[in-house]
Amino acid sequence: MNIVDRFINYTKINTTAVAGHGNLPSSQNQLKLAALLAAEMRQLGLKVEEHDNAITIGTLPANLKDPKRSVPTIAWVAHMDTSTEYSTDTKAHIVDYDGGDVVLNAAQNIIMKRSEFPELGNYIGDQLIVTDGTSLLGADNKSAIAAIMHAMQLLKQNPEIEHGEIKVVFVPDEEIGLLGAKALDVKSLNADFGYTLDCCEIGELVIENWNAGEFHITFHGQPAHPMSAKGKLRNSILYAQQFIAMLPGGERPEYTENKEGYYWVKSITGSMAETRIVVDIRDFTADGYEARRFFIEKLILSFNELYGEGTVSVHYDAVYRNAGESLQGENRYPVELAIEAMQSLGIEVKEKPMRGGYDGAVLSERGVPCPNLFCGAHNFHSIYEFLPVNSLNKASEMVFEIIKRAART
Repeated sequence: MNIVDRFINYTKINTTAVAGHGNLPSSQNQLKLAALLAAEMRQLGLKVEEHDNAITIGTLPANLKDPKRSVPTIAWVAHMDTSTEYSTDTKAHIVDYDGGDVVLNAAQNIIMKRSEFPELGNYIGDQLIVTDGTSLLGADNKSAIAAIMHAMQLLKQNPEIEHGEIKVVFVPDEEIGLLGAKALDVKSLNADFGYTLDCCEIGELVIENWNAGEFHITFHGQPAHPMSAKGKLRNSILYAQQFIAMLPGGERPEYTENKEGYYWVKSITGSMAETRIVVDIRDFTADGYEARRFFIEKLILSFNELYGEGTVSVHYDAVYRNAGESLQGENRYPVELAIEAMQSLGIEVKEKPMRGGYDGAVLSERGVPCPNLFCGAHNFHSIYEFLPVNSLNKASEMVFEIIKRAART
């Protein structure tokens, strides 16, 4: 099977994550995709573990001529879910791109305009995989799945190429909190290091991401009829409004870039009696992250001192840490290996901090250093998501090259 057909087959299975579902996986079709991948891995000679939560692990044994030679075990990780912005089925198709705008859906006049997406200019003469404008493409992260599986196919077709033990790991529900990675028994992989392919254009290499946390804050009020509300009514909506207004105004996602951290009010629901908000904090440095956490906690304490004990209650979750903390010193080896592999393929390496999280941050925190490599796609979480075919091929070649190089060192 060629890599493009493989990718498009995966996009036909709607694996949209369902936030707040409570089960792992959050959508049943992730189990369907997991079963398909398990069957394909067995056909390629991998030993497969299938779990009820859709976590699926394939192991390709080492084929070294000298079994006493020490070669690292590499884990290749990708997630099966797609983001929650759209839950509609994907109708992927290929266009030959000669420049200009791309008509995604003539009937609905949905057009990807080059003036809005100037990066299209980098792919004149290439083929682009796009949607019909009514859904996500799902290249985040099915392009990674296709690239990894195609590399496994190449290894099967070329048994003379030596490699160490390889772990292929597919997890659910990355898009709603890295839940699959958090449920993964990382130690059981016995991997020396790993890689995810979960960043964008060709050549991107992520070795830093956010330190991330989430506050669920509840404001407790006291309803009263307006005709007798004086001195009695305590409006929790206004408490929440006041709290949000006290967050630093310029430190929001829409005002920040690069390594600038922020406070992010993600939701607000409630009534006079009780109002809930969700506030995320993000920072690249551990000190900056702790300062933001302290600020929120101090603000909550101040509210309770001002309006009475119990006015505000809170639940805090640490979501993920900066993988960069785990990619220093000798743990930088997988980064250097990836750089060498890309350069050998003529790929310009673009190291960049990631203003987000990825499954490898969880693996890194748990002792398996895991940089994040490009999958080649653009415009994640958008109906204008597109995947250049050449970039998809290069992503798979990169996986293959890393595996070969790791066996030689």
